[in-house]
Amino acid sequence: MNRAPLVARKMLQYPFARAYSSGVAAAVASAATSTVDGPHTRPVVKTAIPGPRSKALLEEMGKSLSTSQVAFFTDYEQSCGNYMVDADGNVLLDLLTQIGSLPLGYNHPAVMAAVSSSSALTPLVTRPSLAMFPPSSWPELVQSTLLPLAPRGLSEVTLMMCGTCANENAFKAAFINYMDVKREKPLTPDSEEYSSTMLNQPPGSPKLSILSFMGGFHGRALGTLSCTHSKPIHKLDIPAFDWPVALFPRLQYPLDQFVRENEMEEKRCLAEVEEKMEKAAKAGEPVAAIIIEPIQAEGGDNHASPNFFKGVQSIAKKHGASFIVDEVQTGGGATGITWAHESWGLTEPPDVVTFAKKMIVAGYYTTLDKRPKEGYRIFNTWMGDPIRLVMLKAVAAEIRSKDLLSQFRESGDVLLSGLRELEECYPFLVHRARGQGPFCAIDCHTTNQRDTVISTLRSKGFNLGGCGEVGIRFRPALVFEPSHASLFLNAFEDTLAELSR
Repeated sequence: MNRAPLVARKMLQYPFARAYSSGVAAAVASAATSTVDGPHTRPVVKTAIPGPRSKALLEEMGKSLSTSQVAFFTDYEQSCGNYMVDADGNVLLDLLTQIGSLPLGYNHPAVMAAVSSSSALTPLVTRPSLAMFPPSSWPELVQSTLLPLAPRGLSEVTLMMCGTCANENAFKAAFINYMDVKREKPLTPDSEEYSSTMLNQPPGSPKLSILSFMGGFHGRALGTLSCTHSKPIHKLDIPAFDWPVALFPRLQYPLDQFVRENEMEEKRCLAEVEEKMEKAAKAGEPVAAIIIEPIQAEGGDNHASPNFFKGVQSIAKKHGASFIVDEVQTGGGATGITWAHESWGLTEPPDVVTFAKKMIVAGYYTTLDKRPKEGYRIFNTWMGDPIRLVMLKAVAAEIRSKDLLSQFRESGDVLLSGLRELEECYPFLVHRARGQGPFCAIDCHTTNQRDTVISTLRSKGFNLGGCGEVGIRFRPALVFEPSHASLFLNAFEDTLAELSR
């Protein structure tokens, strides 16, 4: 295959990228270097990945801990900005960033300074039970950090420990609210609900359900796992609630070539949502909430149009169900805006928005009327972590002062346009390039092909992850710049060219 036309175009569009493969990095280092990347200007691969040190640590770890998911060991002290350093000294450009959970990359100076302050030391050493014994600084910290970041129309926030428990407790809040609305008289300690719930029986433990979508991933607790439909291994051998599941649209790409087909696909899926809602009500297990991701990340980076999400919200409202938007993966700027759902043009906000990952702390936003009237109904020992809010406050200030989301969107444009160019040149290897901001993905044709591409890129010093059965996902930090995207795209093109021979 003649690769010259593609290389020529990229030399003009990505002026920093060829430094990696041609060995002239010094000539462009000053232009291609990010100030947050410290000493790292490009990938440096010294050994196989995993290397001998990682393999030795893997053997040692295997004596007491499971190692089946370990890719390689990391030297976090040496990692900086967009670059991670492994235990063998290999430097990798990280486009996965701890499964999308590092908003400013590794060891960002602003975050390091925040957690090194004297005010951060006490809650780090003496972690408080925030729902019972909050520190005197807690109200101001919440109001100055979380409320300015709140999705439009949502003023109530509940903190949790991770994305799974954020979603799990959002379910509980939805169930409680549903029954509060339906209940005709206030509960008293001698109500039948109090005695029956201790035996897991109605009316205290009502027959209610949550509607979710095929391809969705919402966590690994029993409720959230019942709403997770991404990979069988996540659920195998674990009992699940028999709750309704609807199809999520499977869009065809490029979008502008399949407008009619995609509209029909979304209408078909909305009709099924309506059907499932009615069926659940007739079966005596009405749907109290619908949960949906703006992009089905773990399930394969599946997208839908704003009209589809508006339709789901409309159906939820019609049936008196809460509309829960799971922004664990997409929130905190991951798609180039703070909340992905705010691109839908909703006339009213979701009932609940859950968050974690790039928000550093986990939890959910809602409205005051969704707050349970009684204490201890949404509760755990810690109800959040003050040190995480200290970090988030520093991250938010850095995003504002440096206008990072604007630059992040530019990086996404470079990345996605490059992926689309490569799928045109190598359609037998990759296709279906898609994304919002740098929250991108591209598919291979088989799982083995996808895994080979990822491992080959890793051997060149680029760390990525898979999603779904055949997808490659990109989850860079908010400090990911166009030069980083260019660097990757040329390595990706080299990889595809090698695999096509």
